[in-house]
Formats: sequence, C-alpha cells, structure tokens
Amino acid sequence: MATGTKSLIVTLSCPNQPGIVHAITGALLNVGADISESQQFDSPNSGTFFMRVQFSTEATVQDTEDAIASVVAEFGMDARVYDAAVKTRTLIMASKDGRTMNELLFQQHAGTLPVDVPVIVSNHLDLQPMAYFYDVPFVHIPSIKKADGTTNKAEAEARLMELVDEFDIELVVLARYMQILSDDLTRKLDGKAINIHHSFLPSFKGARPYHQAHDRGVKLIGATAHYVTADLDEGPIIEQRVQRVNHALTAQDFVQRGRAVEGATLVQAVQWHTEHRVLMDGDRTVIFE
Repeated sequence: MATGTKSLIVTLSCPNQPGIVHAITGALLNVGADISESQQFDSPNSGTFFMRVQFSTEATVQDTEDAIASVVAEFGMDARVYDAAVKTRTLIMASKDGRTMNELLFQQHAGTLPVDVPVIVSNHLDLQPMAYFYDVPFVHIPSIKKADGTTNKAEAEARLMELVDEFDIELVVLARYMQILSDDLTRKLDGKAINIHHSFLPSFKGARPYHQAHDRGVKLIGATAHYVTADLDEGPIIEQRVQRVNHALTAQDFVQRGRAVEGATLVQAVQWHTEHRVLMDGDRTVIFE
C-alpha cells in the first residue's frame, strides 16, 4: 500500500435488485478505491443482498461515506464504512476458567486479533493475575445473594454498563462467563456481545457437560460462538467447530480438548466480527470469510 493510503471496508445490505454492484463500485471510484477484496451474497431466505468491499484509498471514512451516499439512498441500503486499521474496543468477561480468555489475549498481543482490550470484568478474583500479566485493568463485580434471597444482578449489570460507557466499548466477549445476563442487558448489547458454549446443548445442560458427554460415549465434541440474545445460548451463530474423541479418552481429556476448541472457536468469531465480516440476515448470519 502506497504511503498516505489506508485500507477501508464498506459493508452493506439492501433488498436485492439489479445494478447494486455496479453502482457501489462506481461510487467508490470517486475516492480512487483500489479494490482488493469484494464478496456478495443474495439471500434466498429474505431476498436481501449483502456485500463487503475492502479497498485502499487516500480518502477518509467521511469522504467515502459522502461518495456513496447517493447510492445508499437510491437502493435503500444499510451501509457502513470502516477503517481496517482501527481496532475494536473490546471488554472481556470471564469467571474462573481462564483458558478461553488467555487465547483471546494471546492472539491480541500477537497482533493477529484486531481488538484493543482496555478492561477485563469478572465475578471472581481467580483471573486477576492473568489480567495483570497481560497488563489489562481488572474489575471485580461479584455476584452476591442477599439475606432476603435477592441478588445484586441489577447493580452488577449497571456497573458493567458504566464500564462500557467509560471505556467506549464496542464489543463485549463472554469468555466462559458463568452468569446469565438479564433480558434488559442483552437488549442493550444487541449485536455487540459474543458468547461461547459447548455444542452439547441442549443434550448436556447444567454442570460438568464434558463429564456428561464422556459418560454417554459421544464421538464428537465442539463449541458454538454466537451473538448474545435473551434466548440463552440460542443467538445467531457465528462459528462452530468440532473435534473427534473416542472411548480411550478420560473425562478430563474431554474437558481439555473441549476448552481448546472453545478458545479457537471464540477467537475466530471475534476476528470475523472485528474485521466486519459478519452481517445479519434475520436470525442467521452471513459470514464473508
């Protein structure tokens, strides 16, 4: 890329009709766009056209928004322009198991995950040393059951939203955060929160799912990364991965391999989201890999 140029990304969706690709690429010529990647999809489920274009240009995000404005209006597009060099400000939430969080932080520090993590939140203190190892501020928001049987969920979630505002958070990642979020909070974080769970749901709910799977002699273990919604573990799916297992493995082997799959699955989902490769088609996702 030449000196002074930057890499920008345009994502768009609109009712499918002839001339969309020609119109948007023609508009991008007005900012001297040198297109390096272009992907599109016509959804047979909704009749919606989706597109992601990445290109180099000397223009700014605002210049590009202005250049495509008339096309956006003509086709009724939901369009966004991003600077690919700008990292997504991400808050990580975790409880006691730090393997998935460690994978996210390691990939960030290795420069392979385009996120900036200004704060980690946990309902326990177990992962505080790991946060300090990666030089990330750690905020403890405990889950408390009061004497009258109520909990501090409302206060805890209010504190979380204060942190989201304070640190200008664009994405919340639940990296094995073992608390159910309220419907109100999931609405506030709609499309901006990603969770990971083992793919045994709903067959192996509750505690020790990998041990349950081992007892039943399953042959595949895996994980699902999805957007957070009020329907527990049923949000739009971003990524799924599996790994074969067999009778010779112990329950602890299942746990270790399962956690590794969870980490890789969550990292991939976060990467696609932060590279602006995920577009929503109703309850489904369109992933431009």
